[in-house]
Amino acid sequence: MTETVQTNASSDALAELLPPLTRNEAAVESARCLMCYDAPCTQACPTHIDIPKFIKKIATRNLRGSARTILESNLLGATCARVCPVQELCEGACVLGKEHKPIAIGRLQRHAMDHAYDNGLVFFQPARSTGKKVAVIGAGPAGLSCAGELAKRGHSVTLFEKRNLAGGLSTYGIIRLREPVEVALAEVGMLSKLGIKIETGKELGTSLDLAQLQKVYDAVFLSVGLGVTTTLGIPGEEHIVDGLEYIEQSKMDVNNLAIGRSVIVIGAGNTAIDCATIAKRLGADQVTMVYRRSEKEMTAYAHEYDFIKREGVRLLFLTKPVRVHLRNGVVHGLDCQRVSLGPPDASGRPSPQPVTGSEFLIPADQIVKATGQEKPRLASLLNLKTNKGFIQVDRNFETSLPGVYAGGDCIRAQGAASTVMAVQDGKLAAGAIHERLVANG
Repeated sequence: MTETVQTNASSDALAELLPPLTRNEAAVESARCLMCYDAPCTQACPTHIDIPKFIKKIATRNLRGSARTILESNLLGATCARVCPVQELCEGACVLGKEHKPIAIGRLQRHAMDHAYDNGLVFFQPARSTGKKVAVIGAGPAGLSCAGELAKRGHSVTLFEKRNLAGGLSTYGIIRLREPVEVALAEVGMLSKLGIKIETGKELGTSLDLAQLQKVYDAVFLSVGLGVTTTLGIPGEEHIVDGLEYIEQSKMDVNNLAIGRSVIVIGAGNTAIDCATIAKRLGADQVTMVYRRSEKEMTAYAHEYDFIKREGVRLLFLTKPVRVHLRNGVVHGLDCQRVSLGPPDASGRPSPQPVTGSEFLIPADQIVKATGQEKPRLASLLNLKTNKGFIQVDRNFETSLPGVYAGGDCIRAQGAASTVMAVQDGKLAAGAIHERLVANG
């Protein structure tokens, strides 16, 4: 049994990392913006929010107008204000960042969106009914974005979600320090006011049948994300904690979350960093991240890597897990092996090559894995064409089945998967679906 430390749901250990801007702070920060023509920040934003426009409205204390500007391009503006890698996108493109400090675009966007939700502002009404019906499968960012854009155009939308709550990873899989559950659910509530019908506990392939849906609905959009955390294939893996479940419990039931005193997190992506943050902030004495490649191959964003080092987490590179070290069925560590990097493997990254005689033990009483997720199994279930295991779509986000569209992580065969990219997928797919439905009368 894992020796645990006490956690306290009322503590500030996992409170949002950055506090909200005050009215004065927002005014001062927005006044710094140069309001660039053909702004590079807008070009760098995957949803192409008119950033100078929404910032100028903050500067003139028109927060309602600022929020509307954001939502016209991105219906999940509150989520993206918090979880977008702004350092790599809009703020990274800010012209002031070359010699000065870039504008705090993410925090200004949050300021406007918090005002909108705190005051219950309503921005959109559905257009006149078209008589067309669309089923959206999966209530993650892509599904919510697609559903909202279609509802705005007057289509009747039913959103089917297999979990008890809508929101996808925004609700369940992003650490509270970056996005509280309440923010994700507030966005769901806003979209439901557009007349979207949300049915939870409904999963395609079990309680839902695609052929039946196609008889009832004029189009179907798949926003099913990815599958379960990938397996390591090592002895004792059944004693390893799933990273996504670790994050979920930290958001939904933190008082009953077991935190080891010495925790190992396997992986070096953003989810692994979230898991390490949870363990460290909820009382673990020692947290070690183990990765079988080098620092150069980490999939985590550079700013996330800097953050976790400041948290006091130890990182071991070129280290491959071999087996869970057990004593009387209890975790006592992770047996590992040193590796060197060889030729590229199927992922295009250097393949880890075992170094003979280099096994060693990392003591631990809890091991968490955050090694990525499996490709969507739904593709084979529905006999959809795939690309590297992801659902294949054309430029209109239509799959190999006519009238069935897809977006979000389940199609991300190239490029980094992110919330904002999923939102843009949903928006663009909604536009394509709308054109098809209107053209078909």
